[in-house]
Amino acid sequence: MKNQYHILNGDSLKEQFPKEIDGKIIVARECLVDGDVRSATLDELFKLRAKFISEAYGDFSIGDYYAHSVSEFEKILKIPENAEVNLWFEDDLFCQVNLWFIIHLLLTSLKKCKVFLIRPAVHTQFGFGGLNELELTKLYIQRTEMFELDKLASLWKFYQNNNLAEMVKIGRQLEEEYPFILNVVEAHVNRLPNENSPGRPVEILREIMHELKTDSFVSVFREFNKRASIYGFGDLQVKRLLDGIKNNR
Repeated sequence: MKNQYHILNGDSLKEQFPKEIDGKIIVARECLVDGDVRSATLDELFKLRAKFISEAYGDFSIGDYYAHSVSEFEKILKIPENAEVNLWFEDDLFCQVNLWFIIHLLLTSLKKCKVFLIRPAVHTQFGFGGLNELELTKLYIQRTEMFELDKLASLWKFYQNNNLAEMVKIGRQLEEEYPFILNVVEAHVNRLPNENSPGRPVEILREIMHELKTDSFVSVFREFNKRASIYGFGDLQVKRLLDGIKNNR
């Protein structure tokens, strides 16, 4: 049996992961798309994220972050030479920021390993969650080997440092190999507040609230996912944005 690893973006995919696919599973339990990520070292990043997650998401303590999130990232750093690494990530910004970080980790530790990308054939708001085990297995069979890993890893560093120009530059350089990346980079640029806009996600939420004539979270969240699936935001991220809108009225 080949030494194979599967890195999944979240526990929901783990729960539906096909049993006939061999390999060790590692779960990326993070939402690096939300909150500060500026740090000089990996230890600093983990401390920063543990504090943010515990404060922003309530029921998740600093200890929980280290036990459930850091422990999984440490497994990535210990992947042995000559392993096959399968990255199960979707095309939205949430998944892609996590993916860039994962590739950054892999390049700090890997020697001779093959890295493969597995993603839904069509981007939808449901992603892997809308597929059954047979469909997931088919995606695995059709996996594609990843190249240009150094450029993909550089996206993480540019994202960390808010270097938007370099992110767009790399997105364009990778457009032929990974056409979805430029889309998410542009979505990231558009979500940032500026003198003319509070950011595209907030604009979309305001439009929805105005059109539906409600600020009910369930209704607004459902419609936001339809209109802005490129962001891949979960309920916690959208709730933080919605609460911010309500508090600033």
